[in-house]
Amino acid sequence: MTDRYDLPFATGYHAPVLLGPTLDALVTETNGTYVDATLGGGGHSAALLERLGSDARVIGVDRDGEALAEATARLGNDRRFETRHGSFIDLEGLVGEDGPLDGVLFDLGVSSHQIDEAGRGFSFRHDAPLDMRMDRTQPVSAATLVNEADEADLVRMLFVYGEEPRARRIVRALLAARPVETTGQLAEVVRAAVPRLDEAKSVTRVFQALRIAVNDELGALETALDACVQLVRRGGRVAVLSYHSLEDRRVKRFFRTGRFDETTPGRDVFGNSLAPFRDLTRQPVVADETEVAANPRARSARLRVAERV
Repeated sequence: MTDRYDLPFATGYHAPVLLGPTLDALVTETNGTYVDATLGGGGHSAALLERLGSDARVIGVDRDGEALAEATARLGNDRRFETRHGSFIDLEGLVGEDGPLDGVLFDLGVSSHQIDEAGRGFSFRHDAPLDMRMDRTQPVSAATLVNEADEADLVRMLFVYGEEPRARRIVRALLAARPVETTGQLAEVVRAAVPRLDEAKSVTRVFQALRIAVNDELGALETALDACVQLVRRGGRVAVLSYHSLEDRRVKRFFRTGRFDETTPGRDVFGNSLAPFRDLTRQPVVADETEVAANPRARSARLRVAERV
């Protein structure tokens, strides 16, 4: 099996997925201005810079200071590249003066480094402080939510963000076990609250739900996609790599209708669609067998691309 670090533009920090299809769809102007809104270790940005011309610009945005340091060390000598520290929930504030943009890329979820680094508290494979903050300067961690949120809010988090059918039973166990301060403690409480055959899935769902809640991932995604309507030029493109149905569903609806709660776009008096984007991927692009074999985390990736109209 090929090691994932042998993949193009992969490093020990992170292995970017679906590079070829993403860049093929995203780049329409080789000397344009592009935003990598989830910079991570800079893999997608490195590939983008190789594809672009001498007068292009790539702006890397990330809320994680470790990611910014990693990408700057890797790409900082390229005059076409610069970074901005912040969440893409503030995309307009971060890059609004750099538009109109030719393209924006979102690679959602957590990076390989965030999962593998035990101290970040994203994974139940390591017993570590229950953190999960992408921006470690923000005050609310996963431990804060588990130990201070009320029962109704915790049930809603697990049911909505984790799609966990036993949310209420798990929350009752969490309340009885407080304080829960490490990833290992959290995983054990969840395992004890569900049937043995469902342990792995339930733990995964709970960790996903808390991570989404801590980082307001879905709210940030909706706000950022809305901002792209104003930031991206006509004919420019937005590419989104998502990793679970909650993200992918929102992206699909927005690209097709311009809204997050509608399945059909509004229309003007002449019957023309009022959707600001044209969906270029009626079915999401997925990784092939070779990429999945080299990087199993690519298995759940779904790429959707839309063009500003």
